[in-house]
Amino acid sequence: MSKGYLAFVLHAHLPFVRHPEYDHFLEERWLFEAITETYIPLIKFFSKAVEDRTRFQVTLSISPSLLAMLEDQLLQERYDQHLGRMVALCEQEQQRNQHQPHFQWLAGLYRQFFQDTRDLYRQFDRKLSIPFKKLHESGAVELLTTAATHGFLPLLAPQPKAVDAQIITGLEYFESVFGFRPQGMWLPECAYFPGLDEVLRREKIRFFFMESIGIDHASVAPFYGVYSPIYTPSGVAAFGRDQGSTKQVWSAREGFPGDPNYREFYRDIGHDLDFNYIQPYLGGDVRSDTGIKYYRITGPTSHKEPYQPNVAKERAATHAGDFLRQRIAHVEYLSSVMETKPVIIAPFDAELFGHWWFEGPQWLDFVIRKAAFDQDVIELTNLSTYLERHPVHQTAVPCTSTWGHKGYFETWLNNKNDWIYAQLIECGNRMERLVNQHGKGKVSQLKQRALNQCLRELLLAQSSDWPFIISNGTSEQYASRRVRDHVSRFHHLAEGIEQNTINKETLAVIEEVDNIFPKADYRVYLS
Repeated sequence: MSKGYLAFVLHAHLPFVRHPEYDHFLEERWLFEAITETYIPLIKFFSKAVEDRTRFQVTLSISPSLLAMLEDQLLQERYDQHLGRMVALCEQEQQRNQHQPHFQWLAGLYRQFFQDTRDLYRQFDRKLSIPFKKLHESGAVELLTTAATHGFLPLLAPQPKAVDAQIITGLEYFESVFGFRPQGMWLPECAYFPGLDEVLRREKIRFFFMESIGIDHASVAPFYGVYSPIYTPSGVAAFGRDQGSTKQVWSAREGFPGDPNYREFYRDIGHDLDFNYIQPYLGGDVRSDTGIKYYRITGPTSHKEPYQPNVAKERAATHAGDFLRQRIAHVEYLSSVMETKPVIIAPFDAELFGHWWFEGPQWLDFVIRKAAFDQDVIELTNLSTYLERHPVHQTAVPCTSTWGHKGYFETWLNNKNDWIYAQLIECGNRMERLVNQHGKGKVSQLKQRALNQCLRELLLAQSSDWPFIISNGTSEQYASRRVRDHVSRFHHLAEGIEQNTINKETLAVIEEVDNIFPKADYRVYLS
């Protein structure tokens, strides 16, 4: 019998990026890269472990905005075409590298990788919800979700209906795809404020995850720190992140991903090779990553040695063993001082595994198999199973917190992005007025469509990704434009509703461009 538990919680999320008005759009590649390097590899490794009768449980949260893109036919077609271009590029690379045998061999590996990915994608009829649901039904992977567009809930809290809309719309869309409601929820950015648990309880959510500071600084000192959940006053369980186990995995400087033998993320032929040569395969006129990377991390300088996949795989196995041994030692100690079995919560952005750390899915597979066959101290669990086995816990009020820098809000609210929130508040107030003045009683079908699209535009403007991107200065212009576009569309539609001058053609265009959540219901804003 085990002495404690380890709970891997992976959160798969991307902002909703879909631009039918363009033949190719650079930011749509965020999705393509994540499917290729993270989501399909995780599906393959988890499915093989299930097939091999490996005993394990992990948790995977899939955001509604990501799910909407995975379900979208236009993006499915564009991703399939992207894979075709990558296969063709790899074949060209095999020709170009004919006098460099190692690079030619790597190009062949990448060609097979992209072809296998395309074959599997088509096997699932381009709908990744199918294998994800199958994994959930197997009992190995518990699926959860988050708020509709990953809105930063504490900064929406002054408008309770905005919080309701994010949570309810997200849950309803998840249920429409998978056919069930999740038992737990990932809070966007692990951002909590007192009272949020009551909204979760109302929607029958049993648990959520927090940064450790939210547990450690709860209204009552937790008996067991983050190694046992606390119940909020509403009865929803809050699980806190274990800093030690997560930093070891996500930190490129101090953790496993920085090993010199792992693949170098920042050396991609999309940037290294002549643009005239690479451009036909990019699907656009701007340099971007292709996923074809020939070098390993090597060291901190610009000098990089060729990537050796077999050596990297051996390092992943070694690191998996190191990680598990440290968790076993930790559980051995915790179980000696706790009256209940400890649970170590290890939450991560899913995209760390594969996209940022190419060997990450392989590492996770090694951990799963070593935990199942090489020891009996730790059991890999999900949190529904844990709460069923251990239903009695301390009650306290977690403190306001996030898993961002310094544990608070500064990444999402600072002098670079604070302009967003005045606009969101204005839109939120107008949405409540619209719904209560024009959305009650008998409402024409046209007005219902316009009100529902107003909701979609507001939800899209509220995404926590936009202030995050602006704060980090990566794709700042795009993120700023997205906020302004959604706010502008919202006000245009609102004016048409208020003045009874809704333009059918304009509404149809906006519905096609921002087609997220087809069954979104404006009545979530009714008082």
